[in-house]
Amino acid sequence: MVDGKNLYWLASGSLTQSIFDAGRLRNNLRLSEAQKQEEVLAYQRTIKQAFVGVSDALIGLQKFREYREQEANLTASAEDATRLARLRYNAGSTSYLEVLTNDTNYYSAQLTLAVAQEDEALSIVQLYSALGGGGWQE
Repeated sequence: MVDGKNLYWLASGSLTQSIFDAGRLRNNLRLSEAQKQEEVLAYQRTIKQAFVGVSDALIGLQKFREYREQEANLTASAEDATRLARLRYNAGSTSYLEVLTNDTNYYSAQLTLAVAQEDEALSIVQLYSALGGGGWQE
């Protein structure tokens, strides 16, 4: 049996419980919004870092490509110098030391060009990696 006194406590208990639930729900909402904002900031930071990585890789690729092209031109010049030194030697107008010196310069230029080609290839791999490549699975 419910009398007036018990009805009052029952009603006031339900009202008080609703007030506390509303406060808890409000705080849970604030927490969820703060977590969402934190995740958005982390995502933006990740995107910014990715753009910086791609930009750096593109700049590196361009510089290594220019260096490789320069070394290719120097190697071609050293090859021409070697060819001309051999022609002069065969014509009797120079010593064989000049041929050997030009050969040495040409072989050195070829080695430098090979290193420049390797650096350029590595920069392509770095660009591919910065773009997110290599994440596939078999």
